[in-house]
Amino acid sequence: MIRHICMFTLKEDKAANAAEFVLRAQSLRAIPSVRAFSVVTNDPATPKTNYDVSLIIDFDDVAGLTAYQVSPEHVAFGQFVGTIRIDRACIDYAF
Repeated sequence: MIRHICMFTLKEDKAANAAEFVLRAQSLRAIPSVRAFSVVTNDPATPKTNYDVSLIIDFDDVAGLTAYQVSPEHVAFGQFVGTIRIDRACIDYAF
């Protein structure tokens, strides 16, 4: 199994951007290679230096991750995220 974790720092109006991120991220659930899916937001009581939102997605293997990355749903989501993000961090690991 491969776990894909991407974290994002969002532009100003973070609450609205985070809400839209979570809403639009739901489309990623439909990608056939996705085995488990979570989209989470940082708790407001935690440090402001934390990332604002994160995707945590599991795949059977790297081929499934690759299929996800080129899927129309992910490409469209990525285009949207590019308009609201300041920074991104990502890790893909076997577990």
